[in-house]
Amino acid sequence: LIDEFSLASRLSYFFWSTMPDHTLLELAERGALRDNLDEQIKRMLSDEKAEAMAENFVGQWLQSRDIPLIGLNEREILKGDGILDRRFRLSGGVRRAMQEETEMSFQYLMDNNLSLLELLDPDYTFLNKELADFYEIEGVNHGDMRKVQLPADSYRGGILTQASILGVTSNPTRTSPVKRGLFILENILGTPTPPAPPDVPELEEAEKEFEESHKPSMRELMAVHREKPLCRSCHERMDPLGLALENFNAMGMWRDHQAGTPIDPSGKFITGESFSDIRDLKRILANERRFDYYRVVSEKMLTYALGRGLEYYDTHTIDTLVAELEENDGRIMTLIKGIIKSPAFQKTRFESTNLNRPTLAATEN
Repeated sequence: LIDEFSLASRLSYFFWSTMPDHTLLELAERGALRDNLDEQIKRMLSDEKAEAMAENFVGQWLQSRDIPLIGLNEREILKGDGILDRRFRLSGGVRRAMQEETEMSFQYLMDNNLSLLELLDPDYTFLNKELADFYEIEGVNHGDMRKVQLPADSYRGGILTQASILGVTSNPTRTSPVKRGLFILENILGTPTPPAPPDVPELEEAEKEFEESHKPSMRELMAVHREKPLCRSCHERMDPLGLALENFNAMGMWRDHQAGTPIDPSGKFITGESFSDIRDLKRILANERRFDYYRVVSEKMLTYALGRGLEYYDTHTIDTLVAELEENDGRIMTLIKGIIKSPAFQKTRFESTNLNRPTLAATEN
């Protein structure tokens, strides 16, 4: 077991991204921190310093921290969508609101011990007037970011429809179904694809296959690109997921047409589940594919908590966390407490060295 001062430090950097406070150090000095873990977890998460966890963990996992600086050419994006309205500008205030929408969604889960599935398919989000106007959601007049109930038929709701994620998974002048599909595979399903082979042609090269008089849709371009043998196997997994988000332009605004053609967001998982639009996709991720989602969130959060990459010997911990999440409806405190009480968090590992032969395995201390 690690000593209690080390445990205090691990807890503090996990929740607060800073050094332990007096209470933690005093408990550690008395050897009483482990006996009061649940009480301290509750205290630390109720402290405003716990906002650092939402900001830093979500910023790393979902890349939301990149949206304030990501290069998006709004003029070209809007021109491509046939929009010339100056209201839809990526001001600093809009970008900050986009980032806060994602962070507040996660913070709300922690504050209320809700299911991780609510990050995928909730009926609410967090908006101020500036971001609501950007999304073209009516009835939001407050200047601060607050929880807003969405209409029953809304396409919004959930991290995949938030402009922070949609923006960082786009190219500077257009959407990128490849980046968006890969994001879902890596960060929601935990099934990343191998790196693209060298000398793969740019997607724009596929435009040469069409007559000059025809402006191809993104789906048409992807279909031509996917015909190449080097590209087919990975794109069959990525493209349907990315194209399901094609109704959102590169800045995260809703649209029904692209290049004058109605957008078709329907598709099928490589495992067979079909969806007609983003609402169907979210429901599948939150239901049939929830075990994959539980696993990838567990892996991401354990990595964050430990400050290191995962190793083969962490597999049992991940399996245990996923099983506990399923038993407890995916509630986030089940994951947080499971990580803190796991051997990976509570213990340290050492390698026995031998001058005559290399170390073969690590052992728990």
